[in-house]
Order: sequence, then C-alpha cells, then structure tokens
Amino acid sequence: MLDVVRLRVLVAVARTGSLTAAAKELHYSQPSISHHLARLEAETGARLLQRAGRGVRLTETGRLLADRAADIIGRLDATEEELAAHVGLRSGRVRLAAFPSALGTFVPRAAMRLARDHPGLRLHLTETEPPEALRLLRAGRVDVAVVFRYDDTAPDDGGNTTVHLLDDPSYLVTAAAEAQPGELAAHAHSPWIAGCDRCRSHLLDLCAKAGFVPRISFTSDDIVAVQALVAAGLGLTLLPGLALRAHRHPDVRASEVPGSTRHVYAALHGDPPHPPAAEALLAALRDAV
Repeated sequence: MLDVVRLRVLVAVARTGSLTAAAKELHYSQPSISHHLARLEAETGARLLQRAGRGVRLTETGRLLADRAADIIGRLDATEEELAAHVGLRSGRVRLAAFPSALGTFVPRAAMRLARDHPGLRLHLTETEPPEALRLLRAGRVDVAVVFRYDDTAPDDGGNTTVHLLDDPSYLVTAAAEAQPGELAAHAHSPWIAGCDRCRSHLLDLCAKAGFVPRISFTSDDIVAVQALVAAGLGLTLLPGLALRAHRHPDVRASEVPGSTRHVYAALHGDPPHPPAAEALLAALRDAV
C-alpha cells in the first residue's frame, strides 16, 4: 500500500518544482524529502524523478502518480473536514472558490449570512476562474465552487452536483460621451478592450456572429482598468452584469447585448447529501442572490 506521507512529499515536489522548496513547505529537512522519495520509488518499482541540471524533474510516471496523489490527498483532507463538520457547525471551516465578479458582489452577502447563522464556521475564499475552481473541487481542495458558462448546460460532468444561482447578462460598454452603443456590428472597425486569451473567447464568438473580427487594442482582466480605458475613449468592451455591479465607472455607458447571458452555478462534489458545512454555504449563496 502506498504511504500517504510519501505521496504528500511527491505532490509538494511537483507543485514547488524542487526538493528544497518542498522541504520548506512541508517543514522537513531535505535529506528527509530525499528519503521519502527513495522509499516511494522502492514501493512503486518505478523511477519517479530524474536529474535536470542542478535540480530534479518528475518523470512521466512521476507526474502521473503526482496528479493522482493530489486528488487522493485532496479527498482525504476534505473527508477530514467533513467528519469534523458532522459533529456540528459550531466549529470547522468551509472553503469556497469563485470568480472575481462573484467575489465582488453576492459572495460577501453570503459570507455575512454564514457568519450570522454559524459564527463558529470559518469561511476560506479562493479567487479563481471556473476551470481551476472545478479542478480544486475535484481535488478536494474546496467544498463549493461558484462557476459559470455561456450556454444553458451544466458546467461540469465530472461527478459534481450543480445548483443554478442566477443568469448574468452581458453589456456593451462605451464611453458615456459617445453616442448610444447600438448593435455590435456597428463597431466592426472600433478598437476593443478584451481580457486574456482564454477569457476573450465569448467576445470573439459574439463578434463572429455579428460578421467581424474585433480589433483588440488593449488587454486586461482588471474591470477597473478596463472601464477606465473605455471612459477615456480608447475603446469599447463587453462586460457581464456582475462586473458592472462590482464596479461601475461614472463615465461609461452600458447597453445589454441580446442573447449573451452567462449562467452562474454553485458546484459541490458528488451527490447529496453533502457535508453540513457545504450545505450551509450553499444555502447562504442562494439567499444572497
């Protein structure tokens, strides 16, 4: 049987990229790290690490085992939290991953309700986009993930339970001094401000349906910076309603884009019943929206 402590060591090496960093993270000596890895290789009969200059890197087998071990350890940690939660909601913690505009709008209200109803329950927040939030959920590193997608199908088929929270329309955002925004096609030759390569896909899809490829002049995922650029007349952008609720520049104009709505869900791992702490957080989220 594989030793969980040695698996934790392998996961730490994979995450940090070196034996020294893994030792520091786990509060072990470096010889102890090397010893655990050597024993793990003996247990598995596989070479898990190889030298790379002055450092080490995982072999293909080592990477495979590290990925599986991360999921296993995450579920063990989550189980420990669940068992503690079943004693009652007087103490313990619950972990939530959510995208930025959710954290800037309804999540604080949910946190306030949770603190009011369960004052001994500690809420840990992680800001991240939906793909990473779902990965953390599968690995047992969070208890609830707030995610979205732009069609009306469930956001994940990896054994999670999803609960619809709200529908969030998109808005075409222009400088207030300009004329009414109008249709997307009217801005085929305008400069655009977009998010990172992964985040701008929805904008590209909408513009393609309108018959043009947007000329992207600036790139930023910061909704404050994006709106400041728009207000200065340097371009226009597409933002979801939650982003505009989290921050609204006084010198921008927003016009809802028909047929462009993202659907926001809370995702929990596995089927009900879920741990009491996770259910309490879900209830607080539903109440907040």
